[in-house]
Amino acid sequence: MLIVMRHGASEQQINNVVEVIKKKGRDAHVSTGDVHTVIGAVGAKPVDPRDFELLDGVKEVLKISSSYKLVSRIFKPEDTIIDVKGEKFGGGNIGLIAGPCTIESEEQIEAAASKLASYGVKIIRGGAFKPRTSPYSFQGLGEEGLKIIRKVADKYNLAVTSEVMEISQIPMFLKYVDILQVGARNMQNFNLLKELSHINKPVMIKRGLSATIEEWLMAAEYILSGGNMEVILCERGIRTFERATRNTLDLCSIPVVKKVSHLPIIIDPSHGTGLRDKVVPMSLASVAAGCDGLMIEVHDNPDCALCDGAQSLYPEQYKDLMEKLAKIAPVVDKKMNY
Repeated sequence: MLIVMRHGASEQQINNVVEVIKKKGRDAHVSTGDVHTVIGAVGAKPVDPRDFELLDGVKEVLKISSSYKLVSRIFKPEDTIIDVKGEKFGGGNIGLIAGPCTIESEEQIEAAASKLASYGVKIIRGGAFKPRTSPYSFQGLGEEGLKIIRKVADKYNLAVTSEVMEISQIPMFLKYVDILQVGARNMQNFNLLKELSHINKPVMIKRGLSATIEEWLMAAEYILSGGNMEVILCERGIRTFERATRNTLDLCSIPVVKKVSHLPIIIDPSHGTGLRDKVVPMSLASVAAGCDGLMIEVHDNPDCALCDGAQSLYPEQYKDLMEKLAKIAPVVDKKMNY
């Protein structure tokens, strides 16, 4: 249920509605827009809309038929803009994240970070804990990897994003990471999502291997319902019958999500295709389709990478891609901070 306040409603009137919601056994979430303030009353307990319709300052009470409430544009019509070290996602901005799939050594991260920073990239990615299909594959350097990427990122004034695997790792990640990433295999790890809903840092949720868009948005709902309103959605391809590429990159998800949700949606064409020569064209297509950002794997020596070298761009290729993206962005009313 959403309570839409009248234009110019006082802070006291808004607080009064919030108190009534809480007395009714529901959680209250306030979204302040340019014209109206909207208050979401979320919870399982039944509530009579008439209890709110006559409160001072209330314009109307709306019932939301969709399963997701707080991520919907009904709750917040304006785009959510997430700002990480000056790199913005949403609201017409295209944010960029780049770096190797896996943190292998300080020398490797140094080589990538120095070049990416010189190109103007503000956020570096790198996995310290790797969920691998085979138990014999490289599983990551763990906390030592996080220490490495944090040290190098600070040297070049970069923000860091990395994948958190389980609840017990959250305190560790909060020390080193600026955006906590939930991987595709953990998209419906609801206990993990609940814990991440209480942190004060952005959370990136990758779409599950075979997840519908509604299931993906419901995963984001878990984060917002606990009070963390900074969520970035990441489309990384879904599993279909097609084997020509690693996954099937669903670019249709961009306009679908943009229509129903205020959250920024970014694309990971590296995992979405699994092939280096497909990353550039799908990146360009993603921006043309209206995405709010790109997360791309870049490795200084991909032929020797411990993980996903075949889908990683060389730094020079990434620089060339950035120049092409800068030309396309204005055509679709988007902007990049480069």
